[in-house]
Amino acid sequence: MSKFFWKRKGSQRKAQRLAEKLLCVTLRFTSAFLCVLLIIFCFSLPASAVQTSLQRTPLTLELLQERVRTPILREGNLTIDLRQMVIDLRPENANFRDTFYQLLRKELQKTGAKPLGLDLSYSLIQGDFMGSELGLRTPLYAQEIAPIFTRTEQEQLENLRLVCLQSLAVSLPNAKDCRSLLGTQPDTSSEITVFRGSLTLVNTRFNGEVWFPNIFFLQSVDAQGATFIQPTNWTETRFSRAVSFTSATFRQFSNFQESIFFNKANFKQTQFQEPVDFQNSIFEDIANFTQANFKQLAKFSNVQWLGNADFSDVHFFNQAQFTKANFDQFLLLTAATFDQAVIFREAQFDQPVSLQGASILNLADFSDANFAKAAFLGVSGLTFNSNQAKILGNSGEIGKRFCVTTLQGNQNVLRNLGQNFRQQQQIADANQLEFTKQRLRLMELTRRLVGTNINSATVTRLNKLGFSATQAEAIAQRRQVKPFRNSSELLTLADIDLETYSQLRDRLIVSEPLSIGVWLLQAWSWLALSVLLLLSGYGTNIWLVFGVGGVAIAFFGLLFWLVDRYRRLRPVPIIPTYYETISILISFSCLEFLSLLAIFRSAEQPWLTLGCLLIIIVPVPTILLTRLYQQGRYHDLLEVSYFTEDGTFRQLRLLIGRLPVIPRNPTFRERYMHLLWDRRWNWLNYYDFSLNNLVRLGFNDIRMRDEHLPSIIATLGWYEWSLGLLYITLVLWTLSRTIPGLNLLIYLK
Repeated sequence: MSKFFWKRKGSQRKAQRLAEKLLCVTLRFTSAFLCVLLIIFCFSLPASAVQTSLQRTPLTLELLQERVRTPILREGNLTIDLRQMVIDLRPENANFRDTFYQLLRKELQKTGAKPLGLDLSYSLIQGDFMGSELGLRTPLYAQEIAPIFTRTEQEQLENLRLVCLQSLAVSLPNAKDCRSLLGTQPDTSSEITVFRGSLTLVNTRFNGEVWFPNIFFLQSVDAQGATFIQPTNWTETRFSRAVSFTSATFRQFSNFQESIFFNKANFKQTQFQEPVDFQNSIFEDIANFTQANFKQLAKFSNVQWLGNADFSDVHFFNQAQFTKANFDQFLLLTAATFDQAVIFREAQFDQPVSLQGASILNLADFSDANFAKAAFLGVSGLTFNSNQAKILGNSGEIGKRFCVTTLQGNQNVLRNLGQNFRQQQQIADANQLEFTKQRLRLMELTRRLVGTNINSATVTRLNKLGFSATQAEAIAQRRQVKPFRNSSELLTLADIDLETYSQLRDRLIVSEPLSIGVWLLQAWSWLALSVLLLLSGYGTNIWLVFGVGGVAIAFFGLLFWLVDRYRRLRPVPIIPTYYETISILISFSCLEFLSLLAIFRSAEQPWLTLGCLLIIIVPVPTILLTRLYQQGRYHDLLEVSYFTEDGTFRQLRLLIGRLPVIPRNPTFRERYMHLLWDRRWNWLNYYDFSLNNLVRLGFNDIRMRDEHLPSIIATLGWYEWSLGLLYITLVLWTLSRTIPGLNLLIYLK
């Protein structure tokens, strides 16, 4: 019995020890797990959240007096250190609040070679913070500026005065405020509040409203990571040095109206959770708003952007207004997102605008915007759906401002933009985008035909292109294993460096080696596309087509007059009269001048267009005409015109099915009569014949006779008639693309 008792008691002790061990292991594991979670949580918190957990010291009157008497040296400047404080400026603490402003104002305005700065970093400000109470009121006139200002500070004040004078001269939106500063109005003061030292608000939390209106900061303002719980007022504030609101948070309305930023303004990653107003402000240097978020309305109307305006990766959740803004330098909207409308109405762009990779989900309004000659809208990679969003702009102008670098990856962008303008009946803008698309396609065809294909080029060709012998050999060995799929795969080779790749990538192509047949087909496509772009803007420019036709009609009219009226000098001269010669030359000059004017006003490359046209219409007639006068003319009916007209009708006719030579049927010969050489208006008939051949339209049905007609002259007529088939097709195609609804009429006919 006792043995059983002791055995049972021993087993209970073992079980108890095992349970204790399990409990210890469990506690250790739980503790370790909680520690890991705590470390992960701390590292995952943003810096501002960690900093808010810092221990802050309540600011008392004694502590304030001590800090004011013993400023610290930071970055070479004396600064009043009020970091990591709890500063109570609420109405119930009015005595401390009044003393706080009085003591700081007295020290900050003290005469000295170097002004004192104020550092409120990591502090908590309870109640409204009246920053305007800390500045010094001074006149803006140089002769009345307070003597406590150093020479540098006086120059800064004079710079502000000059900016105000310029605003008055060009009637900028700030002119009203500048008039008050300059004292040009009898009931206003010319004084301004000046904050001499630097202001540091790194990760400062303001629980009340913040007031800094009509203040001129002579030194830098650093508010990185600051949190503004209530509305902030920065109206008519001037920042002489760099200002930084990086990662700051504005939870209520923030007002920067009519402010001037003389130096860099940094609002990177700033959170504007309520409306923000920058209207009538001036940014004289770079303005950086990258990765900022605007949750509500953002007003940038009438803002003068004298430096680059960088809104890359910015997210506008609500409407963004840039009405009448003036962008002197680049506007960067790369990868920006516009959930609601963005308004650029009546804005001025002097340099390119980058919308590369941006997303327009609602409306982008460029109505009445003014683009300088060098300005354009770079829309490569733009996310835009014409069924859900719209882009507005002046008809016939906005389409010329879109620019993409390559066709690859941007075909859908151009298609959606073109569809957007077609839905708004802005055919000219849609056609301009089509022209841009085809021009990029021509560039790709050119590179494919004459560029160096790294999958088929010889080592010698690669050396001539710019690759070293080692690099060319590495390329040859790599493509034997596996052909290149894109040019960036060159960087996978150890012998190819980034500098060489950057210099040569625009001259390289990557494709399957082309056979002779495929190369010829692509060469034909290149030629046809080039002619269409040069002579009609790919069916998008009707005035260009009319100009081309005018040059051809005048040229062939003069040519046919010459072969018909100037035949020989002896034995019996058959030559035109002086009156007829002068008339045809004057009319030819006038027609050519008007046609060339249309070409040079509407063509993208007028000289290439003119060269292409002359290659088509000049060589063949010149060769035939030279041969004609070399061999002379000896045939019957030499003293009768080669051209006949239908004598039964004299009216404007549409001669679609007309051929240039009359039939051999005798009844037709009775209807068609030879042109009368002795009439003073006879020279008009040759233009009429040329018009019939090219446009199938004329006042008389004029054709060449079928008897005793030299073959060279018949060849000239048939050559122009053949060109007329192509030209009338080009005219109808261009009209159908440029005039809404006309295509239906043409197709129904």
